[in-house]
Amino acid sequence: MRDRNYFGAMMVETGMADAMISGLTRKYGAPIKPALDVIGVQDGVGRVAGLYMMITKKGPYFFADTTMTENPTAQQLADIAVLTANTIKSFNITPRIAMLSFSNFGSAEGETPRKMQEATKILHKNYPGLVVDGDIQANFAVNNELLKEQFPFSTLIDKDVNTFIFPNLAAGNIAYKLLQELGGAEAIGPVLMGLKKPVHILQLGSSVREIVNMITIAVVDAQNKK
Repeated sequence: MRDRNYFGAMMVETGMADAMISGLTRKYGAPIKPALDVIGVQDGVGRVAGLYMMITKKGPYFFADTTMTENPTAQQLADIAVLTANTIKSFNITPRIAMLSFSNFGSAEGETPRKMQEATKILHKNYPGLVVDGDIQANFAVNNELLKEQFPFSTLIDKDVNTFIFPNLAAGNIAYKLLQELGGAEAIGPVLMGLKKPVHILQLGSSVREIVNMITIAVVDAQNKK
């Protein structure tokens, strides 16, 4: 209990605090183990995942997983998509999800297209109300006319995709950082999804604005969980 992260997690677990924010001066993984040990994951959830909300001129876009699972399986990708969708719904936004790959609906072979296809099948079967499709390349996911012209069968046509599930951690992390630095988007996150109670981890050296944004996310998370 002399470790600040265990102490903070215990305050949340016992109800003395509604949420915990950590990570400003530590490596990203340091506060996560205490949160898992003390609070644990939600019932029916196999893992935690990280989500970034990218604020652009066209509105918010959601990227996952950007912080946790290096090379998820198809089932894990489906779990990440469901976690992400539920988190987005808590912001009163309807998630419309593209399962990203370097191919379109089986146009290329490989481990990545196969697992994105399988994850999409799992989601279609178990969550029929969820707007999701893949495997799909990023440009087709965001260009409705191109998608309609080449793949008129896609369930994403005319849906204004706002959520992107990446095949691995490298792809998600690289994508959000490039959009942040080159595209001028504001990155809010990472939002830690899947824990029973609100714990969110800052990136090392976050700015005051980034800390305030994360606290706002934590407040919404605490209100929804209660």
